[in-house]
Amino acid sequence: MKKLFIIIGVLAVIFFGMILYKNEISSKSNITIQEVEQIENYLSKIYMWKEVTNEALPTFDNINNANDLWFWGVVKKNLEEYEIKYDTVQDKAKELFGQDIQKQFPTEGIAGLVFDQESGEYIATEIDLDTKEDTFLLNNIEKINDEYIVEIIEYIEDYSSEEAIIIRNITEEEIGRVNDNESETQIHEIVKNNINRFVKKRVYLNQTNMVVKKVEKID
Repeated sequence: MKKLFIIIGVLAVIFFGMILYKNEISSKSNITIQEVEQIENYLSKIYMWKEVTNEALPTFDNINNANDLWFWGVVKKNLEEYEIKYDTVQDKAKELFGQDIQKQFPTEGIAGLVFDQESGEYIATEIDLDTKEDTFLLNNIEKINDEYIVEIIEYIEDYSSEEAIIIRNITEEEIGRVNDNESETQIHEIVKNNINRFVKKRVYLNQTNMVVKKVEKID
C-alpha cells in the first residue's frame, strides 16, 4: 500500500508539473492552454527518432521539400494498423501535412513499411529503438495572422544509466542528470538553464488546420 501511495505521489507531481509548464507557455505567449496542448500534441506526432530518420525534425521551407525519410517515417509512426492499403498511407499523409502535399508514397514501399505481393498491402515492420528519447520543450509561441510560430528546444532523455536520466543535447553532449523518480519539471529546468547549449528551431504551423508549413533553425 505504501508503494502505491508513492507511485501516486510521483504521478501527481508529474501531472502538476505539466500543468505549470503549459500555464507558463500560455501566459507568456498570450494564448489559451487548449491551444498550447493542441500545438504540443501535433508536434509530438511529427517529432521522430533521429536514429530512424537522421533528424527528429529536419528543417525545410515547404513541406513538399521535406526529407522523404522523415516525412514517410512520420506517416508510418501515426498509422494504427499493421497491414495498410496504399490509399491509407496517402490519406494519413494528408491528415498530418495538409491536402496540398505533392509527395507520393513509393509504390515499392519504404524501410519499415514494405509491400507484400501476396496480400497486395503494405506491412508495417518493427523498428529497433535505442534507450534515448528524442524530445522537445516548447519555449515560446507567437500567434500571427493565420500562423502559430512555435519556438522549440531540442534535447534527448538518455535512459541507458540505471542511476539517473541523462539529459543531452542533440550532439550527444551530457548537460545534466535527474533521478528517474523526479518530475519533468526538473528536466525542463535543466534545459531552460542551459538553453544556449541546445539546438532551437522555429516551427510554423497553419492555425486553421494545424499542419506544419516550415521549420527553420534558430542561430
